[in-house]
Amino acid sequence: MVHKIIHNGELLGLIVPHNFREPGIYFFTPDKFSQQLGYMCHPQGKVIQPHIHNPLPREVLYTQEVLFIKKGKLRVDFYDTRQNFLESYLLQAGDVILLAAGGHGLEILEEAEIIEVKQGPYVGDHDKTCFPGITLSRIQPEE
Repeated sequence: MVHKIIHNGELLGLIVPHNFREPGIYFFTPDKFSQQLGYMCHPQGKVIQPHIHNPLPREVLYTQEVLFIKKGKLRVDFYDTRQNFLESYLLQAGDVILLAAGGHGLEILEEAEIIEVKQGPYVGDHDKTCFPGITLSRIQPEE
């Protein structure tokens, strides 16, 4: 089951657990998102027609990122746009998370290997605003 993190009607994040499975093509994100996240499960012999993607101008106002947890265990903390802590979740190898809006922080609980995908190019200090995170004593992550 996909877990959606929603605050005040806005989708902040989406967690696809390592055991998610659906036949065919399944998109988790709404069409309006600048970062699309989908899942494909095809039988042997399925052919995807060769294709190219046409150049289309797109406007990206906020960076959305996808993390693929290859190895390890981590905690992700969600914050609203005013930097108020909302909730935490544990992620493990095989999980995928889309960080779509609001703020977030990560703490690596076991050595982790993570693949990150986001819009570019990265513009250094202008790309994000850092702030103090939640203290461990206030967090009770779901398992």
